[in-house]
Amino acid sequence: MKSVLSERKTLHPHSIERRELPAAAGRAVRELASEISTTLDVTLDDPAAATRTLTHPLLIEQIDARVGELPAEVRHAMRPPATAAGATIVGRLPLTDNEFGPTPPSWRDAARWSGVPAIRAHSFQFDLVMLLLARSAGEPFGWYGQQDGRLVNNIVPAAGHEHEQSGASSKTLLSPHTEDAFHPERAHLLMLGCLRNPDLVATTVSSVRRVELSAAQRALLSTPTLPILPDISYGDGHERYSAAPIPTLWSAAGPDEQTLRYDPAYTPIDGADPEFRTAYAHLTAELERVCVTAALAPGEVLLVDNDVAVHGRVPFAARYDGTDRWLKRVNIRLPERPRRAEEADENGYGQRIVAPFRAAGALPVERGTHEWDVVPNDRGTLEHS
Repeated sequence: MKSVLSERKTLHPHSIERRELPAAAGRAVRELASEISTTLDVTLDDPAAATRTLTHPLLIEQIDARVGELPAEVRHAMRPPATAAGATIVGRLPLTDNEFGPTPPSWRDAARWSGVPAIRAHSFQFDLVMLLLARSAGEPFGWYGQQDGRLVNNIVPAAGHEHEQSGASSKTLLSPHTEDAFHPERAHLLMLGCLRNPDLVATTVSSVRRVELSAAQRALLSTPTLPILPDISYGDGHERYSAAPIPTLWSAAGPDEQTLRYDPAYTPIDGADPEFRTAYAHLTAELERVCVTAALAPGEVLLVDNDVAVHGRVPFAARYDGTDRWLKRVNIRLPERPRRAEEADENGYGQRIVAPFRAAGALPVERGTHEWDVVPNDRGTLEHS
């Protein structure tokens, strides 16, 4: 399905919240990740294999046991975005461009290279940095069907996928979307950490709390009308499941509390009546009008409230020479923010979640929550972020 957004690089600049992590706090995160990495290297027979997806029980135990050692400024910086923009840039972790080696040609190569001794020391440690930050915010989790169940995903351009609606694309605009909008257990927060971005390729963020819609449009978009299908990163097989319509908007007391589930590239918009399509097109235009752009620098982290804001990426020309943009991604659940009862009966198209931190914390499961497991399988070829 083709995106309904225009493909252009110039987007409206609006303010975005920014938080600065004190230098000492940034160093503390990296130093703790290094200590945990060393502990695991000594404890495990084959740490590269055992921690392949970052779900090994000893790794989870170390993160949970030691995240409280980080300075209070870290947890404060990693709290959910506090403004109507629905996004926050957190700066900056200490790192250098050459410590991680060249940008991998695909997420599979990134995963394989992390097992190479000469590369592993820094690559694996930064994955632990991402987990420590994510655990400071909430519960990191992954997906069985995406990047082999890894808790920390690699977002890099991949040759041959330049025009797809996935994080592996480059030449096309990655349409603003709710991360994993098709699933009732999608992330509350999305965290993107930058390792390399020499061309200042911008991530786009648009908040539903900044759009202008009429009461009639809000009512239409709050009515379950169309399904949202799984994106390309989950492969096929979802056709076996019923595609139930869901609301695009969730109306609360007013616009200041509005949330959304939105992914135009994977929504069969032609199946709706003209009135709904007009309202959806207006929402799309409004999300473009209020768009925020964030060109992350190495060491910066972008937090997106996945219930409030949609995110995408502007087009760029990938070189595939080891110098291209390289981000890390983590999905985060907030235990204090349960999903709505209306979502409880959705089938999630059979996709299951890898959530070792929930098991470690023995937290309650809300009604309708799907099975949460810790052992990944080997599905998924791309990523949508």
